[in-house]
Amino acid sequence: MIDPAKTDFVTMNIIESSMISICREMGITLMKTSYSTIFNEALDFTCAIASPQGEMWAVAEFCPAQIGGMPLIIRSSLEEIPLESIEPGDVLVHNDPYRGGLHTPEHTLFCPVFVDDQLVAFTVAIGHVAEVGGMVPGGFASEATEIFHEGIRVPPVKIKKRGEDVEEVWKLWLANVRTPRYNYGDMRALISGVEVGSARMAETVKKYGTNAFNSICADLMDYSEARMRAEIQEIPDGRYVFDDFMDNDGVTEEEIRIHVECHVQDDEIVVDFDGSSPQVPGPINATLGVTWSAAYNAVLHLTDPSIPKNSGCFRPIRVLAPAGTIVNVDYPAPEVGGNTETHPRIAGTVIGALARAKPDRAMACEGGTHLNFVFGGEDKKNGEYFACYDIELVGWGATPSGDGNDATDAINGNCRVIPVEVFETRYPWLTEQFSLVPDSGGAGRTRGGLGTQKTLRCLDAEITASQLSDRHVNRAYGLNGGGEGQPGATLFRKAGTDDWKPMTEAFGKASSSKWSNIKIRPGDSVRFVMAGGGGMGPVTERDPQSVQEDILEGYITPETAKAVYGYTAEGDD
Repeated sequence: MIDPAKTDFVTMNIIESSMISICREMGITLMKTSYSTIFNEALDFTCAIASPQGEMWAVAEFCPAQIGGMPLIIRSSLEEIPLESIEPGDVLVHNDPYRGGLHTPEHTLFCPVFVDDQLVAFTVAIGHVAEVGGMVPGGFASEATEIFHEGIRVPPVKIKKRGEDVEEVWKLWLANVRTPRYNYGDMRALISGVEVGSARMAETVKKYGTNAFNSICADLMDYSEARMRAEIQEIPDGRYVFDDFMDNDGVTEEEIRIHVECHVQDDEIVVDFDGSSPQVPGPINATLGVTWSAAYNAVLHLTDPSIPKNSGCFRPIRVLAPAGTIVNVDYPAPEVGGNTETHPRIAGTVIGALARAKPDRAMACEGGTHLNFVFGGEDKKNGEYFACYDIELVGWGATPSGDGNDATDAINGNCRVIPVEVFETRYPWLTEQFSLVPDSGGAGRTRGGLGTQKTLRCLDAEITASQLSDRHVNRAYGLNGGGEGQPGATLFRKAGTDDWKPMTEAFGKASSSKWSNIKIRPGDSVRFVMAGGGGMGPVTERDPQSVQEDILEGYITPETAKAVYGYTAEGDD
C-alpha cells in the first residue's frame, strides 16, 4: 500500500497503464470467446473501467462510438438499481436507448469490483449484439418508424446475481431473438470479459490500497482535464459554425440538417446543435448519449492524442442538444441508425466548424458510413437460423500532412472488416469482387482516401437482407479548396440478368441506402460501393510525382489525372 498523500506522476501513469491493460485483456477475452463475427472478427465493442458513480477512469483502444456516452449509461442504470443493492458476483445488462443507451443492438454489461466488502469500481463492456429481434434480421430496421420495430429493449437488470445466472432474464431475452445460440454465446463472452476485468481490478486496488487508488484516479481525471483545457486554450476564442446533411431517413426523401455552433472561450468549448433538423420518422435519430460521444470524438481528433481518455477530458466540453431533434430524439421514435450513421455526421460537423480555428489539426470529411448490411436465413448445412451484421470501409479525409487513409472504418467505428474467407465459410455468399474504388477520394494538394467496393453472389439459401447507410447523395466535404469525395451506391442484379439496378428501382424502395426485408435468392448478386474521403488544398498544389504514383497504384485513373490535375504521362498525347 502507498500513502495517498505521497502519490506522484509516475505512480499515476503506472496505475493508468495497468487499468488500460486490464481493459485490453477484457477485450481479448470477449473476442476469443464470442460466437458472432461482429465480435470475434470486426471487434465492435468497447471495454472500460468506471468509478462507482459512473465516471470513466480508463478505456482500451476498441470502438470509440461508445466511450463518450458510457458515463450516462452507468448513471442512468444506477437510478434504477441503487448502489446499495449491488453485491459481489452481480452482472448488470442494459440496452435501452431511452434509458441512456446508444442504440438497441448495443448491450452494456457492468460488473462490480469489491475490495474488503467495499464497492470500488465497475468493469464495463459495451458490445454490438448482431441479432436483437425486431422487424428485420440483424437489428438495422431501416424502415422502422418507432422504437418497437427495432428489437427487444432490456432495462437495467441483473443477468447474474451473486455469481448465479438469473434464469428468468436469460429466458425472456433469448425468446425474443432469431439466433438464441449465438446470442447466448456472445452474452457469455461479454460476461466473461467484465468478470475477468473485475478480478484483475480487485488485485490492482488491493496492491495500492483503496484510499490511495481512489485518490490517484481522481488525480488522473484532474490531470486529463488540465491537459484538455490547455489544448482548448490554444484555439482562438470565437464562434465557429458548420452544417452538413444526411441523405434521407429511409422513410421520406427529405435530407436532414446537422447544424453546429462551437463557442470557444478561454479553456472551454460549448458545442451547440440548436438549429439541427427536428427528429425524423425514420431510424437515424440520435440519442443524447450518441451526440455526447460524437462531440467528444470530434474534439479528441483535434487535440493531443496522448491525453488520457477518461471522464476528466470531457469536463471542459459542454454539449447542447435540443430535445425532439435529430441529435436528441424523444420517445418512441426509432433511432438504431443514430449510433452508426448520425454519429459520424455529427462528429464531422464539429470538425468542420473547428477546422477554421485549427486548420493544422483538422482532416477533411471521411466517408462517414458503416454500410450496416444485415441479413439472415436458414443455414442449409444444419437447419439453424443465421444472422450477420456486416460493415464495409470508407476513405478518410485528407490531412495537411498527407493523403487520407484508404479502406478504413468510419470515425466512430475503429472496427475491422470480416475477412472474405471467414465470411464465405460462415454465410452462403460468394465474394466475386473486393477492391478499392479508383477516383473515389476527393482531389486536392493531399488526396482523400479511397472507399471499398464488394460484390456478393447468393449461393444456396434465401436471404432476408436490409441496409442502413448514407452518403449516396451528400458527399464528404473537402477543406481549404479540396474536392469532395465520391458518393457510395448499392446495386442489385437478379439471377440470369446482366442489369445492375439501385434498390429504388429493383425493389421500389424510398432510399437507395436505407431499405429493409428484401429477399435475395440463389444466383442474385448485390454490389456495395463505399464513399471516399474529402481532399485538402488546391489541386494545382499537388506534387506531380504523387499524381504519377496514384496512377501506377490504381488509386486514380489516367483520365482523372488529366481532367482534374492536368497531369499527362510522358509520351502521352
